[in-house]
Amino acid sequence: MKKNLSAFLGTLLALAVAGAAHAAGGDVGEAAKQATNWTAIVMFGIFVCGTLYITKWAAAKTKSAADFYTGGGGITGFQNGLAIAGDYMSAASFLGISAAVMANGYDGLIYSIGFLVGWPVITFLMAERLRNLGKFTFADVAGYRFKQTPIRAFAASGTLVVVAFYLIAQMVGAGQLIKLLFGLEYWMAVVIVGALMMIYVLFGGMTATTWVQIIKAVLLLSGVTFMAIMVMAQYGFSPEALFAKGVEVKTAIAANAGKTPEEAAAAGLSIMGPGGFIKDPISAISFGMALMFGTAGLPHILMRFFTVPDAKEARKSVFWATTWIGYFYVLIFIIGFGAITLVLTNPEMADVAKGIILGGAGTANMAAVLVAKTVGGNVFYGFISAVAFATILAVVAGLTLSGASAVSHDLYATVFKKGKADSASELKVSRITTLALGVLAVTLGIAFEKQNIAFMVSLAFAIAASANFPVLFMSVLWKDCTTKGAVIGGFLGLISSVALTVVSPSVWEATLGNPKGSAWFPYSSPALFSMTIGFVGIWLFSILDRSQDAANERAAYAVQKVRSETGLGASGASGH
Repeated sequence: MKKNLSAFLGTLLALAVAGAAHAAGGDVGEAAKQATNWTAIVMFGIFVCGTLYITKWAAAKTKSAADFYTGGGGITGFQNGLAIAGDYMSAASFLGISAAVMANGYDGLIYSIGFLVGWPVITFLMAERLRNLGKFTFADVAGYRFKQTPIRAFAASGTLVVVAFYLIAQMVGAGQLIKLLFGLEYWMAVVIVGALMMIYVLFGGMTATTWVQIIKAVLLLSGVTFMAIMVMAQYGFSPEALFAKGVEVKTAIAANAGKTPEEAAAAGLSIMGPGGFIKDPISAISFGMALMFGTAGLPHILMRFFTVPDAKEARKSVFWATTWIGYFYVLIFIIGFGAITLVLTNPEMADVAKGIILGGAGTANMAAVLVAKTVGGNVFYGFISAVAFATILAVVAGLTLSGASAVSHDLYATVFKKGKADSASELKVSRITTLALGVLAVTLGIAFEKQNIAFMVSLAFAIAASANFPVLFMSVLWKDCTTKGAVIGGFLGLISSVALTVVSPSVWEATLGNPKGSAWFPYSSPALFSMTIGFVGIWLFSILDRSQDAANERAAYAVQKVRSETGLGASGASGH
């Protein structure tokens, strides 16, 4: 094991250094890449060495399927809370929200609030019940009293679709980030992320993934704290002074673009109020629902509740996760305004800011990293660059693990082997799936290089809110829910959310290149409609199901409720 990891690390760093050297000697006029950031590469190397050592340590502890999926259920609530925060604070949060605030001001907060408000839903409705009913995946909970084959087939489908879209977005984000910061070729960056992710998951399973996420969360929280303090220090720690400067800068930009004084003043003030980003109330509600309820349906987040020993630690996990994530989003808002006031007004960054911040989908999310360069110089810039890459790495590892568990635990062990698979063969299938997912993620990441990735992240949340969340919610909290209702309703939510997104302006026009105004579905997020379809489908087909199986499933609710509320019958991580 040690030799394998050492050889892999040597090859990886050689590839990174060779690519960087090649880039440094390449065409300096190429707009797509900046000068090679050796500080970032060294810090990234240190992070990789440290996490690979943890993977080696975790590999020695990963002996069974329970160890692989849940770290043996021995992770504390505080550790799990940090790991959940590390899993949740993805590149979309760190780079995307700060860029959205820089571009739209107040409106960028809809991401922060939407992402954060999902956590009380998980705290009060899900966390304890999940831990008491589940074993390895959310399908264990959703299918507690249902027929295993259909519910597992649905759960695996929902999980794999969400994971696929999320993975593509993270891989494209990683490729663009490293292309810009490290001077590597795009495909090299994608291959490095894919290879590292496969190593973490293949050898270390949930234990290694958890510690990678904890380390990344600590580094990211430390970095954004320093950035926010340095931004606020420029304005005497007065939020009012920061916002006033932001309005002044946006007004000046609008005036330079040829706007009349009245129009420029209105453009400047617009960053302090809603309306520029979300165009109408239905879009705002639908988008907010996707972010809020999607959180409670993301398989890689739900999976983390099975890594703790009991329901009390599961509640503690959510408390700590909510604390760190809430703190993080407050700071991201400050950093977004810092990008307006410090980066856009810095003469040394005029060309960089113009090329990167205004440079389109692939390069628009660099606002936070440029703030780091402004307030902390090249060393801190290198640190934040490496942390941003570590952020993507940690999220990709968690996603891959949830995808692998859906195939090996839900499909192979439960559907194909009818619950008779032994731990060793399940573990083998999981590792084969990890390799397949890694290759798929790298391939799709390279194929989607030129695509706008924002819709993929929102689609992942919309699918999770429309398919996974309604099935989980109704199966746990509604006694009349049946297998037929859950499966048909879940698939209706899944199919409608994907279909409506494809025919929305963000995909039909922006991505597929159809004429403006030709989109069949006028709103950017389908959640309000597809989530309603999912819930109504579950209710309708459950009510119409008068079979004996349905009667037995309704009768079994009483036992499920006692187990979910009290934990009686749940024995640590061993499941039911």
